[in-house]
Formats: sequence, structure tokens, C-alpha cells
Amino acid sequence: MTSETETGATGQSMSSGRDAEAVSRFVERFASEMTEAGMQRMASRVFAALLADDDGSMTSAELAVALQISPAAVSGAVNYLTQVSMVGRERDPGSRRDRYRLLDEVWFATFASRDRVLTRWESTLKEGVRILGEDTPAGARIAETVAFFEFLQAELVGMMDRWHEHRKTLGLPARDGRANA
Repeated sequence: MTSETETGATGQSMSSGRDAEAVSRFVERFASEMTEAGMQRMASRVFAALLADDDGSMTSAELAVALQISPAAVSGAVNYLTQVSMVGRERDPGSRRDRYRLLDEVWFATFASRDRVLTRWESTLKEGVRILGEDTPAGARIAETVAFFEFLQAELVGMMDRWHEHRKTLGLPARDGRANA
């Protein structure tokens, strides 16, 4: 029988009654889906492991054991995930170890950061239209790209607002841990 402190393949407490092998398969499957969508493989695995962890938080050592990877691989993955605002780093209380935690509303934050990327791309592309000339085939193609990004951003802002309203109807806990009214 496992103790309360013993952990399974994803760092999860085995006392949760979960099948550690099934959890591990889920982590690898979701990581594979994210990798196919373009995310770095190790970052996908670390993110999926954190997502499957009950408190969404693990140390480097816990991630290395759970995923059977080196601490260096964890470090590289976490550096990427912090750069793209999907994971935060915090100090373990009373320790010199870092703990990596999923950010609140990670998907909302991820899409919001994409909005900032689109804004930067738009600015550069508008300059491209000016340089190439709107009347040229390349300039027209880039102008259409700018129009698409402008449309996408307008829709994204509205969609994010609608998500916050919809989220309240789901009874999910607010950021402070209390249920939404």
C-alpha cells in the first residue's frame, strides 16, 4: 500500500485513487497533441504534467521523476513555458527550490498574449504594405493579412469578454478561490 506522501507517474498523490498509468498516458497523449500543434515537445510534456497535477504545481525534481527526464530538460521546458506566460516560477517556502505553477486562467492568458503578438505583427506588416505598395501583389497580400489580424483581434477581445461572462455561469471558483456568483 502506498503512503500519503508517495507519488505516482505525474507527481500526483497515489492516495487520490487514480490509476497512475492512465494519468501518465493522458499526460503523454495531451503533450503529443500540443507538440503536433507546434509547441516544443518537452515544454508540452511539462505543461501537461502540471495540468494533470491537482494543485497545478511541481518542483523540478518532481517533474523530472514524473516524466522520467533530466533536470536540464525540465529547466529548458520551464524557461520556454515562462516566456510564453503559461507557467510561473515561485520559491518553495523555507527552501531554495523553485516550484513551477500553472498561471491562473492559463488559457485566457495564453490567448491574451497572442493578442499582443498580433499587434506587433500588424505594425510590422503595415510598414511592409507601405514599403511594397498597396497596388503590388505582395503589398495587397500583406494588406489582406493586416485586415485579417485586425478582424481576429476585434473578435478575440469580444470573445474573451464573453468567456468571462460565461465562466460566471459555470460556478467555477474565482481567482480568490470563492465561487462566482
